[in-house]
Amino acid sequence: MVVVLDTARAGRPRHPEKAHRADSEVLRKPDWIRVKAPVSPGYAATRDIMRANGLHTVCEEAGCPNIGECWEKKHATFMIMGDTCTRACAFCNVKTGLPGPLDAKEPGHVAEAVAKLGLAHVVITSVDRDDLADGGAGHFAAVIRAIRAHCPATTIEVLTPDFLRKNGAAELVVAAKPDVFNHNLETVPSRYLTVRPGARYFHSIRLLQQVKELDASLFTKSGIMVGLGEERNEVLALMDDLRSADVDFLTIGQYLQPTRKHHPVVRFVTPDEFKAFEAIAYAKGFLMVSASPLTRSSHHAGENFARLKAARGSLAGR
Repeated sequence: MVVVLDTARAGRPRHPEKAHRADSEVLRKPDWIRVKAPVSPGYAATRDIMRANGLHTVCEEAGCPNIGECWEKKHATFMIMGDTCTRACAFCNVKTGLPGPLDAKEPGHVAEAVAKLGLAHVVITSVDRDDLADGGAGHFAAVIRAIRAHCPATTIEVLTPDFLRKNGAAELVVAAKPDVFNHNLETVPSRYLTVRPGARYFHSIRLLQQVKELDASLFTKSGIMVGLGEERNEVLALMDDLRSADVDFLTIGQYLQPTRKHHPVVRFVTPDEFKAFEAIAYAKGFLMVSASPLTRSSHHAGENFARLKAARGSLAGR
């Protein structure tokens, strides 16, 4: 189900740049991507910890369909640097506007929440902060360092913006030594002008390649949505581009339309098609592939990190 126009607070649209767009047609969801509403005690406990520390999660802000499952297990993806994005991607439900200043206490609050949740693996993402000189890279690094100090056994995965035109940003994040560096391509290059107009496809490829050049020990990861009008051969070519950048892990999931003002779902990709994408991606050399209708970048991130390490270890032993 989608809504006509989501609002962040009374009188102000959540997505002012989309407010005057015509409503798009909404396709009926097939049975294979229906999920239950989150109502469990574990979900409530995770929500309370987030509220108590004044934190945002991409699970809520982006309307992730897996929030009930993940929060029941006390898994959450922290969204740092506020809840307002400087970009206006056609697919995204995160609020658009002018963000406020960075909260210097946020790294400590995130680390405290990680400790309270007892996380073995944590995912840190953010809104785009094109207003900042480094795109927020220094804040990512501060959060990583705070988690290391509070929870030295916790492994850390970052899901970063593209840091477009922010020289030195990748170096700041890599120097803080996350265990996984994730940056999502989101879609194939032919769809960028309509789906991700503020980004540049080959800049994103270059960012992932640069991370490996800076520290080959880091795992790199990227993800896309399907159902946005892409062609199958475009997805296969994108896989080749990611492998050329030595990316280890690929996620592919179904795009779901947040509101009638967002980019429409062109079609629902079948489970069999996802299985075929997974098989082809493994054949192209990815260490890990997750491809299914409900796959999201951070879904099962901890379990997948363990599998990534095992896959690299098996290669090294050959």
